[in-house]
Amino acid sequence: MKNFESFLSPQLNECMAYRKDLGYATKSFRGHLHIFDRYLREKEADWNSLQPSFFFEMRANLNMESSGVNKILSAARLFFWFMMRQGYVEENPLEDIPFLKEETVVPFIFSPERTHQLLCHVCNNIRRTEKYFLIDLGAYTAILLLARCGLRISEPLRLLVEHYRKDDVTLYIEKTKFRKDRLIPIPKAVLIEIENYLAVRKCLLSHDENPYLLAGWKNKPLSEHQVRSVFRRAVKNVGLDQPRRVIGNMIFNPPVPHSLRHSFAVNTLIAIKKRRESMQRALPVLATFLGHSEYKHTTIYLRVADAMSRKNLLDFTLWQRRKL
Repeated sequence: MKNFESFLSPQLNECMAYRKDLGYATKSFRGHLHIFDRYLREKEADWNSLQPSFFFEMRANLNMESSGVNKILSAARLFFWFMMRQGYVEENPLEDIPFLKEETVVPFIFSPERTHQLLCHVCNNIRRTEKYFLIDLGAYTAILLLARCGLRISEPLRLLVEHYRKDDVTLYIEKTKFRKDRLIPIPKAVLIEIENYLAVRKCLLSHDENPYLLAGWKNKPLSEHQVRSVFRRAVKNVGLDQPRRVIGNMIFNPPVPHSLRHSFAVNTLIAIKKRRESMQRALPVLATFLGHSEYKHTTIYLRVADAMSRKNLLDFTLWQRRKL
């Protein structure tokens, strides 16, 4: 774990320990504080530097998108609230520093047909060798869970064998993002694939002591790197690879594994609409299924009318830019 190195390193470590003891997830918070810590070192800051003007300058000098700058400011602000409670400072120098206006992020959305195309390609390209067959089959199963159950990429990789409940056809997702647990139903087609994976695993591993549902090397889980590599190859090979584009204040993201989670949510709502049912009434159920901490996170998916809206918006934005 990388150490803090600025003059505030003792207080930064103390803050991290405090938040960890409270049960907060600390990985992203630590990463944001490391950027703040590096900026302090680069500017050779000391206690006398901690004035609002210093942080206005930091906001302007951080070479990243507005959303990234705001995350650094937010982390630093939380850190100084901790500093106030501990008596290190009397005021929070970031209290009145406004956030930057953030760009609109347009995620890549797979249509149901493209999702099926991607999954078929991943399945058909599983390597039929003793060394790689189970690993590739596990990666396929992980990607299937992202696409058909809307999981985050870390969630299938952290599943233990006992988290798969065949009798009631559910998966128990334990303490992932937002420190929440949830129990989700498994579609029949996904159940068949999980059972197939476990049958293959039983045949290939004579002394199987790996506690994870999707086994990696040496009793470890399948790695995120392995899943991402399989996903990237598949996206490229089926012709869906697209560059990340920044046009004005809009960011059009390329397809990434998390796009499958977005696509699951959007396509679920579209299917509900096609059945002439209320998407609004379905949102609380979808929010629980996805493990959102706040209902507002799920309502974002209502803004995507269909899987082609992203392409139409990109084409319109490019046309407007050329016109200007």
